[in-house]
Amino acid sequence: MTTPPHPNERAETLELYKLAVEMADRISARRGTANAFFLSVQTAFIGLVGFGFPKLAESPWWAATAVALAGVTLSGTWWLQLRSYRDLNTAKFQGINKIEERLPVKIFADEWEALRRDPISGWRKRYAELGTSERVVPLVFVAAHLLLLVGTLTT
Repeated sequence: MTTPPHPNERAETLELYKLAVEMADRISARRGTANAFFLSVQTAFIGLVGFGFPKLAESPWWAATAVALAGVTLSGTWWLQLRSYRDLNTAKFQGINKIEERLPVKIFADEWEALRRDPISGWRKRYAELGTSERVVPLVFVAAHLLLLVGTLTT
């Protein structure tokens, strides 16, 4: 038989839970800010390269390659950062779920279980995590940079 937690222990657990949830929320906000930054930089970069395409096509092959490598590197950095944020949030929510085991209500654990268990109607059969779908965007920019490179080198 387990002894009920001491009132101070329950209050401390609740405060740690609140702190963990707030930290997870801050990480999500930072991820959103990073996404906005990278999307803005990539869009401007592709736009500048697109407008300068005729001049870039007249440049030596290494100039177009350098521009494409810069774009691909930026995209790769973005993708890795998104993966890092996902891993960090995964760890945070594992901690939150562990704390929830000591609380009367398991808000996040129950929410996640519902998303994983219930099929979603329509064309998708399961919940598509935001981290998975948002990591597609840097790959699209990699493809755009490579297409611009190929287009430049073949003209």
